[in-house]
Amino acid sequence: MKRVSVRHSPIHGKGVFALRALAAGERILEYQGRVTSWTEAAHNCAYRQEEGHTFLFGLSDGRVIDGGRGGNSTRWLNHSCEANCEAVEQAGRIYIEATRDISAGEELFIDYSLDIPRTSRRRADYRCHCGARRCRGTMLRS
Repeated sequence: MKRVSVRHSPIHGKGVFALRALAAGERILEYQGRVTSWTEAAHNCAYRQEEGHTFLFGLSDGRVIDGGRGGNSTRWLNHSCEANCEAVEQAGRIYIEATRDISAGEELFIDYSLDIPRTSRRRADYRCHCGARRCRGTMLRS
């Protein structure tokens, strides 16, 4: 039985939504796409100018998974400062796991915690719209 679907999100563009209840600790999805270098991924992103989307997920070994090339529905996960899922890296792969029980119909979120140099322009580019009670106002790492 399919566990998630992609549809319009009130937070930003598309989002990933639970089709059934998901349990805390449940492995829901794998972030898929072409595994490449940051240099190659940045070059290819220049040709894909989807507003507000890059679909890049960094790995601890310095490579990146480019969900825009060969990716799956996981690339549509939106950011929230009070995320209900987390990314877990295992053997060069990224899995999305529930951090709490999630109800059917609920949107799935991860905390992007982007680690890029901060400037006032960058902060504006990565403004958060999650609406969480404790929203920090940015998708950048605090």
